[in-house]
Amino acid sequence: MISLIDFIQKEENLPCDLQDISSLLVAVQQGCVEINDQVVRAGLLNILGKAGEENVQGEEQQKLDVFADDVLINAFRATGIVSAIASEENEDIVIFNDNPDGKYIVSFDPLDGSSNIDVNVSIGTIFSVYERKSINVEISEIDFLRSGRDQLMAGYVIYGSSTMLVLTTGNGVNFFTLDPDQGVFILSQSNVITPESGKIYSINEGNSNSFSNGLQAYISLCKSKQNDTGASMSARYIGSMVADVHRNLIKGGVFIYPDSKTQPNGKLRVLYECHPMSFIVEQAGGLAHTGKEHILDLETNKLHQRCPVYMGSKNMVQDVLTMIANKEIA
Repeated sequence: MISLIDFIQKEENLPCDLQDISSLLVAVQQGCVEINDQVVRAGLLNILGKAGEENVQGEEQQKLDVFADDVLINAFRATGIVSAIASEENEDIVIFNDNPDGKYIVSFDPLDGSSNIDVNVSIGTIFSVYERKSINVEISEIDFLRSGRDQLMAGYVIYGSSTMLVLTTGNGVNFFTLDPDQGVFILSQSNVITPESGKIYSINEGNSNSFSNGLQAYISLCKSKQNDTGASMSARYIGSMVADVHRNLIKGGVFIYPDSKTQPNGKLRVLYECHPMSFIVEQAGGLAHTGKEHILDLETNKLHQRCPVYMGSKNMVQDVLTMIANKEIA
């Protein structure tokens, strides 16, 4: 049994100093183990329900949202090498004045799918690590405005039937499952490759009236027997990006959160969700696209920027993009 820290210490071609990446992963592990402890006891600890405030996205914060955000902020501050974080729950970046020379910055969604908390459905944590750009200059929001290609490391933790960390350092994707007795993540699957095609499409069809003609045509194709599978595909949509992408990563499928008439820029946040999840999916052999460009090539120009998402098995993503483009040309 190989622990997360033992695994990373034996890895080659790491994107940064071994001691630094180990410290960052210790912070991820400690923070997410603490979040997991609260998630599994939430109904007993009176931390279900709304916190009574809205985050910068205009979404009602859940009590666990606030708890998870505080836990991760404290965990990354304690490394001594992180100078600032950006979180979906905070309007501005959080600067660690006690780590002014920290070489790294971290962005994260502390609890993805938090609308599912009260109904006991899988939720997750998404994180991404970058090297700080500013040198001998006070860190600022500008450090976070960059391409997804700049990521050193990205991962997500899914709190489900088991708690699992999915991680990439730019050298493939590996799964680590939490051993709750030890409080550590153990390597459970290495060099994960997602299928090039699948039988699952994941989209909120309740919004279909606002989808483009091309996307509506693709959904109709999925339901018919004229697609590449020769049978109707399965619609699976949880409403937690981590859970939907994780299932499709393993089984093969496409996750779609498009732009629409009501959300012309899409809904999902580039920095906290789309960049890290795209890094993972593409490292596993999949594809992640906005409909106009690879999500990893998208450079953010504001902290809470959003984008459309077409992500998953390569052939399926290419099929939906082709159909959308053809309808637009017509």
